Amino acid sequence: MRSTKPFSLTAYQWLMSLFHTQAPFVLRRRLERGKEDPIRFRERLGRTDTPRPSGTLIWLHGVSVGESLSVLPVIERLKMERPDVRFLLTTSTTTSAEILAKRLAAVGEITHQYAPIDTPQAVSAFLDHWQPDLAIFIESDLWPNLIGALQKRGIKHALLSARITEKTYSGWMRLKDAITHTLSGFDLIMAQDKASEARLKSLGDPVARHVAPQANLKTLGAPLEDDADAREALSAQIGARQVIVAASTHPNEDAYISSALEAMVKSADKPLLIIVPRHPTRAEDIRLDLEALGFTVAQRSKAEVITPHTHIYLADTLGELGVFFRLADVVIMAGSFSTGIGGHNPLEAMRLSKAVIFGAELYNWQAVYDDVLELGAGWKANSRDELSLIVEQLRANPESIETANTLARRLARKDGDTLPMVWRCLEPLLPPAPAQDEAA
Repeated sequence: MRSTKPFSLTAYQWLMSLFHTQAPFVLRRRLERGKEDPIRFRERLGRTDTPRPSGTLIWLHGVSVGESLSVLPVIERLKMERPDVRFLLTTSTTTSAEILAKRLAAVGEITHQYAPIDTPQAVSAFLDHWQPDLAIFIESDLWPNLIGALQKRGIKHALLSARITEKTYSGWMRLKDAITHTLSGFDLIMAQDKASEARLKSLGDPVARHVAPQANLKTLGAPLEDDADAREALSAQIGARQVIVAASTHPNEDAYISSALEAMVKSADKPLLIIVPRHPTRAEDIRLDLEALGFTVAQRSKAEVITPHTHIYLADTLGELGVFFRLADVVIMAGSFSTGIGGHNPLEAMRLSKAVIFGAELYNWQAVYDDVLELGAGWKANSRDELSLIVEQLRANPESIETANTLARRLARKDGDTLPMVWRCLEPLLPPAPAQDEAA
């Protein structure tokens, strides 16, 4: 049984209820900055014209691209076990909606909506309409009013692939009663690593008794999609040159990586450096910075052609990372060369048999990168000079890349038991399947 609701949560609910009257104005300001969808604006207030599908409905929520894509294998497994179930997937960012549009069309029978803001009014409108039979949250996007409303309505809810960083945990300790009360309402919690599991269990029995075996959903999933026509067209432009892909770069990393590789990129047998920014809206600033450093740049969004004189191809589009990984001879995973990011998912490259080079800032993916280093499926560059040296050595020794690529593929496929375990834990939370004659 849950403890008495702490005053801090009551005060939060009251403040968010007052905020609801101002929420449309705040959302419109975000809309002006391109952070909200102008057509589906009402969904953030819990309103929609999309009908609820009939029958059992599972609602899954992941805040952004990585979390939402990581749950697709779970949906596929659930569909296999329970073909009668329908799915609602919510996210909070416009980028995730754009990327998911194509993926969900291929999967079928999944409705996408933007998650409601955490005001009691928006939450009520959302739940009144969708009436999910089970709610599944991914990683750590936890909203007290939403979770409290699920508990009050008797809707089962689970937290999968829970990621609790040291920074998050330190923040929790300042409001321990509130977070313990919120998490104690979950029927199932599966942490993604040992450290997260330990932090959850440290909150005491009200939370610990719901913690099941670990399951990291981001170690699952199919390879990123390919576009054979686009890839072949790019390959024809690249010719025999080696390709180095710097994936998911953030501010300062574009210049850091390109300057580390400057000598080889500008050499007689120059490889092509493809920079794929995490946020394509930065493209014009990136280009200006690179050209100021003396690089010749071609930009994908402008349909500029790669020529023998092109040093850097700026891949400022969404949803094409799978194409660039397939073209790569060497992959550099960014988000790990600057502070405050914590690295990005190396398994996206490794599923395509690509070993990875990465920096020292890895706290969001530390356990996975530890496995990469232990197996020999990648290389850690602690400085600009080390990055340059590693890439140069790999270019001169392609057999080393092939060996590491094989190990990368093996590591990316190691978690074959995760989905069956997730299904076994979720099955008791679902309503019974309809009888065969009813299903027909």
